[in-house]
Amino acid sequence: MGSVKDLEILKQPQTENMGKGRFLFSDRYSVFDWGEMPDHIPHKGESLCIITAYFFEKLEEMGINTHYRGVIENNKLKKLSDLNNPSSNLEVSLVRVLEPEYKNGEYDYSDYDNNLANCLIPLEIIYRNTLPEHSSFRKRVEQGKIDIEDYGLEKLPPPGKALEKPIYDVSTKLESSDRYISWEEAKKIAGLNDNEIEQITELLSRVNNLITEEAKKADLKNLDGKIELAFDENRKLMVVDAVGTPDECRFAYNNFSISKEAIRKHYRDTKWYREVTKAKKTQGPDWKEKVNSIPDPLPKEILQAVSELYMLCTNKITERKWFKNVSSFAEIKEILE
Repeated sequence: MGSVKDLEILKQPQTENMGKGRFLFSDRYSVFDWGEMPDHIPHKGESLCIITAYFFEKLEEMGINTHYRGVIENNKLKKLSDLNNPSSNLEVSLVRVLEPEYKNGEYDYSDYDNNLANCLIPLEIIYRNTLPEHSSFRKRVEQGKIDIEDYGLEKLPPPGKALEKPIYDVSTKLESSDRYISWEEAKKIAGLNDNEIEQITELLSRVNNLITEEAKKADLKNLDGKIELAFDENRKLMVVDAVGTPDECRFAYNNFSISKEAIRKHYRDTKWYREVTKAKKTQGPDWKEKVNSIPDPLPKEILQAVSELYMLCTNKITERKWFKNVSSFAEIKEILE
């Protein structure tokens, strides 16, 4: 279904009824919207699956609607506590995905209206508890694309300093590159009403608080992150895809970013990244075709350290030793910084 996980459809979603499928979390990864990168990160898929299942089960306990059905082991559907070993296979309910068509230089969202149900909401819903140095929010402010006063700020805080209250942000989900938009545009393209926007931000706040508390127990700070939402058959909000993982969130250990930031940092000094940045700014949905370079594989020591980062996060967040003989955050930090 994408660059980092595959989808097995067991039952197709219909207009009025949800389907059923299984996510196979792979060891592939993506940065800068490129798609599959040249390396595979060992045990990444299992790590993302376990953490996602952990947070889905926590959300269900809180009474929050999700599309989670369970984890697969030996072709049997199980709760996380019943697993004997790490799994990379998650079973979920499926909704319709209505891809907007690219017409005359813009995306057509006319299929979305305020009566649509059983479908993915074409947005990524983002919370920001801090504004790290490489935060896209900072770049947008510096480029004059947004006014910080619209987000309740008088000035940008120092990188890493906790915000007095979280910033809620939103971007497109189904376009060739994610595009940050205003909440008013989000409301328009996704066919949402004012009450649903309020419900979305309230839900985002609850998810953010949960992840923040669980991360704290693992000696991590929850800097920012995203969730994806859908409407079920009754147009009730539902958390979907993956949640609470180092791919969906940016965690930090003693000011060291626990996320794909270490990988991004490595590639920012390459010709490939410079071409990607230029193509995104000057080309349309087919920007990748204008990039002549390809990304080189990661150095072995970075690849191994990132693999251990995923495994350690899984052990610490779930408070269960799924993976053995994993280095500490401090040891991994020495390699990646």
